[in-house]
Amino acid sequence: KKVDVWACGVVLYILLVGYCPFWDDDNIKLYAQIRDAPLSFPSPEWDNVSKEAKTLIFHMLDKNPPSRITAEEALKSSWIQNRVNVATKINRQQTVLALRKFNARRKLKVNE
Repeated sequence: KKVDVWACGVVLYILLVGYCPFWDDDNIKLYAQIRDAPLSFPSPEWDNVSKEAKTLIFHMLDKNPPSRITAEEALKSSWIQNRVNVATKINRQQTVLALRKFNARRKLKVNE
């Protein structure tokens, strides 16, 4: 389903840089971001992520479900098919640190 592709796009975004594409402590503002804010790939976290990965995520997080990529199309993307480039150790370390921060924020929100 298209919503599953969108959810996988969010997970892929988080796995590559360690934080969500949309975030706000206020759920109303968060939903507004998801609905209205353009998808961005800010520096410096996204500087070392390939254009192919960004393109795949961009199509997975298309806000218009009819034009969103399908799971089959995602699996055929050049980033999935041509896994020659592997993340550098430095990039992986930065992502792990960002994931730890993300998880800490998530835990704080749950405990509120």
